[in-house]
Amino acid sequence: MSTSSFSRRTLLRSIAAGGAALAAPSVLAACSSSSSGHDVSNAGKKLAPWPTYQPFSGPAADLPGTADGVQPGYLTYPKKLVSAVADKPGNGETIKVMTITYGTPPKPASSNKFWAAVNEALGVNIEFTVVPDSDYDNKMATLMAGNDLPDVINLGGGHVLPREAQFVQAKCADLSEYVSGDAIKDYPNLANIPTYAWQDMGRISGRILGIPVQRSAPGTTLWINNDIFTAAGMKDGWTSDDFMAVAKEATHGKKYALGAAQQTGFGFAVHTMAFGAPQEWKLDGGHFVDAYGTEEYKAALEFMVKLRRAGTYLPNALSTSTVDCKTLFYNGTVASMGDGFGALTTSIPSIKDAFVLDGAVPYSPSGGGKPGMERARGIFGYTILKKAEPERIKLILRVLDYLAAPFGTKEYELTHFGIEGTHFTRDAEGSPIPTDLGLVESTVNLPIKYLSDAPQVLYLPGRPEDVKRNHAWQTKIAPMLVRNPRFGLQSETSTRSGAAIAQFRLDTIGAIVAGRKPLSAWDGAVKKMRSDGLDKIAAEYATDYAANH
Repeated sequence: MSTSSFSRRTLLRSIAAGGAALAAPSVLAACSSSSSGHDVSNAGKKLAPWPTYQPFSGPAADLPGTADGVQPGYLTYPKKLVSAVADKPGNGETIKVMTITYGTPPKPASSNKFWAAVNEALGVNIEFTVVPDSDYDNKMATLMAGNDLPDVINLGGGHVLPREAQFVQAKCADLSEYVSGDAIKDYPNLANIPTYAWQDMGRISGRILGIPVQRSAPGTTLWINNDIFTAAGMKDGWTSDDFMAVAKEATHGKKYALGAAQQTGFGFAVHTMAFGAPQEWKLDGGHFVDAYGTEEYKAALEFMVKLRRAGTYLPNALSTSTVDCKTLFYNGTVASMGDGFGALTTSIPSIKDAFVLDGAVPYSPSGGGKPGMERARGIFGYTILKKAEPERIKLILRVLDYLAAPFGTKEYELTHFGIEGTHFTRDAEGSPIPTDLGLVESTVNLPIKYLSDAPQVLYLPGRPEDVKRNHAWQTKIAPMLVRNPRFGLQSETSTRSGAAIAQFRLDTIGAIVAGRKPLSAWDGAVKKMRSDGLDKIAAEYATDYAANH
């Protein structure tokens, strides 16, 4: 997800393991928390060194990765697993954690064998609160405005939170002394996180205040039902006119080519970049220039309006949740959905071979131009720790280190596949294949992978052909990936006003594409966004960029 949902339409439905719901104050309440007034810029600060990178020497890949972001691919599971952690991190302590979720809530720990096994391996009792994507902003506003924090929080999913950096600086632990430079060697699995992930997380006032959850290069992807799109005429090197023709052909009755959800704004992240617009910002001689005033961005909006008028979008896209959109994609009601690259591993078991899942290669604008695609921020998000005594911080870092154990280790097998014979069995090649229970008790429902995770590899148990297919797709789109230059930078104005600007942008795009506002309203929206803070944000990013480079 590349934009904040920040929905004012939804009530707080944050779901804890115990099922309690909390009342939500105004989202803006977070802005009046004690975090206000802190200088989060890196300009003029002494910068904590990035952790010393120590790569894990794991199993050789069948399909090599590349420097421009193609993942190493594994067609079979490693025959011999190694141990990445010598001792249990804890000794019976309780750790309260909170993450976002895109699945249903987990069963309670007392009846959840996966959860119980993870607790046993970690030597701690994890008390989990999971928050649905659609409620995440409201829940975080409540949390940031108060003082009762869980021990561990993942700030993730691409959400833009008001005064996030100030909140983290004021209320969360400074991890610099534990992870900067060679200090990271006490946590070798965290040391295996590549440097670009730490850089894309960024420093706050020169300090390292979180642990990044690494993600691979592809960003927001148009995931397609390949069977339908191929039958409708999809081809290599297609143009926007070709895409329109395919979308029309793939739409009939109550089946639609294009699924979308309220948080994805009719898939604007896919279409604006296909038309050659920058990913939010471009860097021009040290100056930051926003994407929204470009002709490419406006041309993409015009194209999206045409797609909607042609009836190719799910009609109620602006009131459909991300979870519901996934369900409609899986059951064939819609033939595509925009989602992050992580949807590859979660979608394949949900589709159950009803169709072939593929990522679409971006089309080029019919009038000429070079297509692009989001290069993801190198992290899903980052994990912050409540301020505590050093021994408590070290305990939690050991837990996060265990969860970051890399592919090819026994710890990775447990945290990603569960218990053999309970959550998975092995096929003839030794690949872990989920059982029915393994599809229910998993990292989708108990999202420990959002607290800390190993660097991602391309491996799909028992599905080597899907690995080959996706590796080939990654190879095609790698040259098209465009990085957002603001990743890892700080802007005080962005932390104060960025969420509201992002919500206004999303609402305006939705209104224009849905036909409630004319395309001409976009010019006025760009002027408003710039006067509301975009111009100041651009200047602050430029200053912070200079400080970091």
